[in-house]
Amino acid sequence: METFICVVEAGSFSAAAKRLNVGQPAVSKSIAQLEDRLGVRLVLRSTRGLTPTEAGQQYYERAKRSIEEAHEAELVARGTGKGLSGKLRVSAAVTFARLHIIPRLNTFLSAHPDLRIDVRLDDRNIDLVEQGIDVALRMGTLPDSSMTARHIAQTRRYALATPRYLQSHGTPRTPAELAQHEIVVYSPNGGNAAWDFQRGDTVTSVVVTGRIHVSAAEGVRAAVLADMGIAIASEWMFASEISNGEVQAVLEDWSLPPIDVWALFPTGRMVSAKARAFADFVEAILKEITPTT
Repeated sequence: METFICVVEAGSFSAAAKRLNVGQPAVSKSIAQLEDRLGVRLVLRSTRGLTPTEAGQQYYERAKRSIEEAHEAELVARGTGKGLSGKLRVSAAVTFARLHIIPRLNTFLSAHPDLRIDVRLDDRNIDLVEQGIDVALRMGTLPDSSMTARHIAQTRRYALATPRYLQSHGTPRTPAELAQHEIVVYSPNGGNAAWDFQRGDTVTSVVVTGRIHVSAAEGVRAAVLADMGIAIASEWMFASEISNGEVQAVLEDWSLPPIDVWALFPTGRMVSAKARAFADFVEAILKEITPTT
């Protein structure tokens, strides 16, 4: 498995042989024996070198994870598990990662110099096993209760807008007054949105039909910051702007249901020390952003 991984990453038998400090015939023989045992072709030769077949690519991804986990198990057994190494594959929503994860990654990498991170930015709920993801950051209600999940934070939601918008259009005093305002609707699946406001024992549901519907958080941020209306957003989405006054909350005597943040791990696999450490890292970030939650 290690030889095959090296062949794929090096791109040729000769380059893999140099990395492994063995002869090229030994590498060729090892791959041939592996193909015979599996009963499939793993690599294709061409004038440009070697490329994995579809079966080879799938085997490479799983074999690499297996080798990494075996190496990690050895480190833990030797009492050196804190020194994380290898590759960590992370999935996160685009805006959340851009605002809060990517700018802080250097801190995590500095603590683990032998670790590499592959961050897949995607607002969709991708298949973790199929995409080879070690840990995914998701928000809201989990669609599949069978997933291995860890609750890492709960973030508040606000109705908010820029001071310039509110100066031009006035500030709503009750949820019902939102009907008189321009509304930026976060609508990833299309359609209108229902917002449930609560004050004491009173719950008021408001269906908003704003002229601006946006399917991604990045668009909500852009529209609000361009003074285009009021939006409902999680605190993390505008944490910096709320702090410096560029955006301000309205209807503060009313509360909205908070949003849960989860770290998800592939079902059927042992959660790696790398994935657990990264979840701890993100949890600490969220405590900074929403210290009272």
